[in-house]
Amino acid sequence: MAALLASIPILLTIALMVGFNWPAKRVMPVAWIVALAIAASYWQVPVRWLAGATVSGFLSALNILLIVFGAILLMNTLKNSGAISAINRTFHRISPDRRIQAIVVAFLFVSFIEGAAGFGTPAALAAPLLVSLGFPPLAAVILTLVGDSTAVSFGAVGTPIIGGVARALDSPGIREAVAGYGWSWETFIGQIGLWSALPHFVVGTIMPLVIVMILTKFFGPKRSFREAFEVAPFALLAGLSFSIPYVLLAAFVGPELPAVLGALIGLAVTIPAARRGFLMPKEIWDFGSTETWDADWLATSKGGHAAADVGDEKRRIGSFLAWLPYIMVALILVATRIPAFGIKQLITAPGVTIRWDGILGTTLHYTLQLLYLPGTVPFILVSLITVGLHRMRRDAVSEAWSRSVRQIGPALVALVFAVAMVNVMRFSGNNALGRPDMISALSETAAWALSPVWTFVAPFVGALGAFMTGSNTVSNVLFAGFQYGVAAEAGLSRTIIVGLQVVGGAAGNMICVHNVVAAGTTVGVLGREGRIIRTNLLPAAIYALIVGAVAFLAMRFVVPGLF
Repeated sequence: MAALLASIPILLTIALMVGFNWPAKRVMPVAWIVALAIAASYWQVPVRWLAGATVSGFLSALNILLIVFGAILLMNTLKNSGAISAINRTFHRISPDRRIQAIVVAFLFVSFIEGAAGFGTPAALAAPLLVSLGFPPLAAVILTLVGDSTAVSFGAVGTPIIGGVARALDSPGIREAVAGYGWSWETFIGQIGLWSALPHFVVGTIMPLVIVMILTKFFGPKRSFREAFEVAPFALLAGLSFSIPYVLLAAFVGPELPAVLGALIGLAVTIPAARRGFLMPKEIWDFGSTETWDADWLATSKGGHAAADVGDEKRRIGSFLAWLPYIMVALILVATRIPAFGIKQLITAPGVTIRWDGILGTTLHYTLQLLYLPGTVPFILVSLITVGLHRMRRDAVSEAWSRSVRQIGPALVALVFAVAMVNVMRFSGNNALGRPDMISALSETAAWALSPVWTFVAPFVGALGAFMTGSNTVSNVLFAGFQYGVAAEAGLSRTIIVGLQVVGGAAGNMICVHNVVAAGTTVGVLGREGRIIRTNLLPAAIYALIVGAVAFLAMRFVVPGLF
C-alpha cells in the first residue's frame, strides 16, 4: 500500500508529460501538491516538516537555477558579441568531407557547448551550423542530438551531479552512511562523477563512429555503413581525445570540467589533425545532389531563429578572442576546484557562505556559496568581462540579459517544484507513525521485484526521467534518491547505481521531446519529431544497455563491495 501511494506523484508526472503532453512547468506544481497531500494524509507528516521540506527544495533549486542562468547568459553574450559567428567560421575550414565535419561539429563542438551551457543549447546551436555547412536539416538535428549524449552528465559544468544528484541525496541518513564507509561527502559525490564517467568512456569513445554510421546509412547516396568505417581511425582519434581527459578530469578534479575541458582538448587535437590530413580517408564523402534528397530531409518551414542565434554577422571577431571567454571559464574552474591552489578554501570559507540551519524548526539546512557556484564564478563573471573584451554595445548586452531571463522562466517553475516534490517524498519519514519515507517505500518494492536485473534497469530509469522532463538534472532530482534506495535494499553499489542514473539521463537526452523540438525549430523541421525520436531511440537504448553491462562487470569483478 505504501509503495503504491508513494508512486502516485511520479506516475502522475509520467502520465501528464507523456500521455497528455503537458510541459514540465505545468506538471511539477501538480505533482508537488499531490505529494504534499499523500504525505500529510497517509504518512501524517507534521506541517512544519512539509513546509520545511518545501522551502528547502525551493532554496536548493535556486542554486541550480543560478548555474543554469549563468550558463545561458554567457552563451547569449557570445551570440550578441559576434563570438559564436567567429567560432562557427573555424569549422568551415576543417575538411570538405561531411563525415569529418559531422565528427567535429556534432560530437566535439556539441560536447563543448554541453559542458559550458547544457539545457538544450548544444543541438539548437550546432544544428543550424551543420545546415550552413550543407547538411540536410533532418540529418543535422538527428546527428547533433545523438552527439549530445556523453557530455550531458557533466553539462553546464557538472550541474546534473552538483545540482541534481548532490541536492537529491543530501540527507542526514545518507551522509551518515557515507561517513560510516569512510568517505567525506565530497568524496562520495566525486565517486558518483567518476562512476558516471567510466561507463560513458566505453560508449563515448565510439560515439563519433556511431554518428558517422547514422550519417552514411540514413543520408548517404549508397545508404551504407561501409563508408562510415572508412573514417573509423579518425573517429577513434576523436573519441579518445575527448574520453581520456574526460575520465581523468572526473577522477582527479571533479564533475565541473570533464565535458567542457575534455571537448576543448578533443577539438584542439582533431581540428589540426583534420587540416593536416592525419588519418583521413582517401576519398571525400558528400551527400548526393540536393535533387536526390528525400523530401523528409528538408525543412518544412523557415528555421525560427537559426540565423539570429549564430551571432551578430555585422561584427567580426578573431578566432582567439572568440574562444577566449571559454578558455577563461576552464582556467577559472581549474584554479578554483583544485585545493592545492588555495583559492577553493578562500571562496568556500564560512565568512563568505550563506547558511540557514534548522529551516522552520526542522533539522534541514541550506547553504549558498556564491563565489564557488559556477553560475556566478565563472559564468556571470566571464560574461561581464566579455562585454569589455568584445567591446559590446549596450543594447546587445541588455538583450543578452533579457533573453537569458526569459529563457530561465520555464526551467525555474519546473525545477523549483520538482526539487520541492522530491524533498517532501524524501523527508516524509519524519512522522509519528514510524513509517519509512516515500522514497524508501518505493525502493524496497523495486528492489524486491527487480534487484537481480537492476543494474540493467537503472540507466533506463534515468533515460525515462530525461525523456519526461527534458533535463538530466531534473531526472536526477526525481530519481537519484530512488536509485540510491534500490541499490541499498538490493545490496548493490549505491555509488555505481546512482552513476548509472546519471548516465541513463544522458542517453535519454537523444530522445527527449524538449531537445528534439528546440533543435528542430532552429532548422525548420517541424512535424518530424516522431521520425527523429524513432531514429534516435535505438542508439539511446543501446547506449543504456552497454553502460548497464559495464557496471554489472565492474560490480562483479573490479570493485565488489564498493559503497
